[in-house]
Amino acid sequence: MDLGIKGRNAIVCASSKGLGRACAFSLAREGVNLTLIARGQEALDATAAEIRAATGVSVTAIAADITTPEGRALVLAACPNPDILVTNAGGPKPGDFRDWSRDDWVAALDANMLTPIELIKATVDGMMARGFGRIINITSAAVKAPIDILGLSNGARSGLTGFIAGLSRKTVARNVTINNLLPGPFETDRLRSTATGAAKESGKTVDEVLAARRLTNPALRFGDPAEFGDACAYLCSAQSGFITGQNLLMDGGAFPGTF
Repeated sequence: MDLGIKGRNAIVCASSKGLGRACAFSLAREGVNLTLIARGQEALDATAAEIRAATGVSVTAIAADITTPEGRALVLAACPNPDILVTNAGGPKPGDFRDWSRDDWVAALDANMLTPIELIKATVDGMMARGFGRIINITSAAVKAPIDILGLSNGARSGLTGFIAGLSRKTVARNVTINNLLPGPFETDRLRSTATGAAKESGKTVDEVLAARRLTNPALRFGDPAEFGDACAYLCSAQSGFITGQNLLMDGGAFPGTF
């Protein structure tokens, strides 16, 4: 299927690795020109070069922290009129809520709720004026099925979800849709790093921990980031204009509920 977005311009946040990188690749294969932002210069440059070589699209790479006003200013200066915006930022630390300070909560809200809102505020009116826009927020399966040690993430991302539920009904008449992608366990560096900690505590190898975790998922595997990227690309397509305010859970069936 031709997704009808060739020649469009996209900002993809936290896109040097993992799910953000997968979204960037899938959009590039559809002919979308990219502005990528991530904190690590080396990994970002490598991803940008690989995408250029594989697809031939224009790729601008900005090494900065998207959760800061300075980082957002840099990316918006490079791409002031995006047709597509993919928001993404690393999740806050896990732990016991009794140990979290007000500063911890503010940092979580800044990264996982307020940063996406600021980016949307800076871009959505232009999208509506031009008659096309696709905004995708990468959140977490924990929005649907909260995890007790991820309270900072649960709270901040759920706040963003509530905000999007209202705004997305105000923009769709101008062909600007806003949706959320909720990843469960995907084969990423972050998943392996969490397994490393569990392996140290249990005395098992990382591969043993990961193998056991795969068996707990109904799909008997982790997700392939390319699957996630392609779902993002579809939600950014010309054909997805009747989908807005939705939360697409990609977890291999781990969430047991009906709704």
